[in-house]
Amino acid sequence: MQLAIPHETALRDEAVELLQALVRIDTSNPPGGETPAARLLADYLASYGIDCELVARDPSRANLIARLPGSGNGPSLALVGHTDVVPADPAGWTHDPFSGHIDDEGFLWGRGACDMKNELVTRAVAMAHLASTGFVPDGDLLLLAVADEEVGTEGLGMSWLVDERPDIATTYALNEGAAERLQLADGRTVVTINTGEKGALGIRVEAIGEPSASTLVSEGVAAVPRLAELILRLDRYRPKRRARPATSRLLRELNGSVHGADLDAAIEQAVGLHPAFEDLVAPLFAMTVCPTIISASDSLNVAAPRAHMDCDCRTVPETTIDEVLQEFQEALGSDLPYVVSALGPLFGGSSSSEESELFDICVDWVEANDPDASVLSTYCNGFTDSHYLREAFGTKAYGFWPLRSTPYEVVAEGVHALNERVHIDDLGYATRFHIEACQRLWA
Repeated sequence: MQLAIPHETALRDEAVELLQALVRIDTSNPPGGETPAARLLADYLASYGIDCELVARDPSRANLIARLPGSGNGPSLALVGHTDVVPADPAGWTHDPFSGHIDDEGFLWGRGACDMKNELVTRAVAMAHLASTGFVPDGDLLLLAVADEEVGTEGLGMSWLVDERPDIATTYALNEGAAERLQLADGRTVVTINTGEKGALGIRVEAIGEPSASTLVSEGVAAVPRLAELILRLDRYRPKRRARPATSRLLRELNGSVHGADLDAAIEQAVGLHPAFEDLVAPLFAMTVCPTIISASDSLNVAAPRAHMDCDCRTVPETTIDEVLQEFQEALGSDLPYVVSALGPLFGGSSSSEESELFDICVDWVEANDPDASVLSTYCNGFTDSHYLREAFGTKAYGFWPLRSTPYEVVAEGVHALNERVHIDDLGYATRFHIEACQRLWA
């Protein structure tokens, strides 16, 4: 169903107003407090006649389900985003992180401006416009604005919602995970789309020592110094690189051909095409390990018998927990006493096939609207909620948010850091994409 689309400037202005209001709601996680943000979006969508429901296990941390019901048996689509953001200390920011300030160059500043209140707003405005024009999809069109993505340990957001509300199952989903437009060293321009993501696993390394009073510790036997040595070993360790079918295709697309069995050489060749690929490509071939929590004695004058570090690990798809534990043992050696264990199940690490109507729609849209660029299919080096949808419902979920006015460096430097901002023209551009993608899906 093809209907008239407002000028991109009008879409931009509506998205800007909504994004400013959403950024000004502090949903830093922890503690979260996403309900006011969910209610803001619900009130906005309801004003266009869209059915909205706040669903929460914790009343202060609600999820929004908005729905345009389908008229037939066509494919269904969920437009997905999270309302929580990582904390932001105003110290060091050029403009207050919860101000929604727009500078003279057209950048809108604030925590969540790129991760990912920007994406959520453009999806909401697109849905509102479709409703206002009388658009009736063949299958349901949903907007899911969820809580607790940034931490994800409370069972409040998508991990809970897929069990609580199986009616949110859709054929397709558009979520976060890619917002890069890169000019490569060989002259090509690529726009990324994520078809999958790495897995996530917590690992605990516990050093074992001899308990004693702090005044009587013998050299080399206390747990804390042993843990310090294990931390250094892990820091020096280079995780094994592993190629998977999807990442091998990525190298072939970037390099033209892979250097035979020399995976390192192929990765380095790809990384040489753009500085961003040091972060966007190289980590896809190996587990990343970051010690984030260290704990030992609770008493100043007691040398505890055990001290541990907890590590955030992001694994190559198809990796098992046993393989991760074995690699930790290789990194740490066998001459010190310690125990390595998983803190929970390995989750994520899922992907969706490129063989789909929605994937083709994204590719064709870039070709039509950014003819100098081509779509580069890749994986996300971090975590998104897409894997819950894939695993619960078999949803084909993609990370895609087209932009052309916000430089990659601005996005990369601002996400989870200082001075996060997005160019307002990209809000209109991305809103138009979502409208046209929906129209084509149900043409």
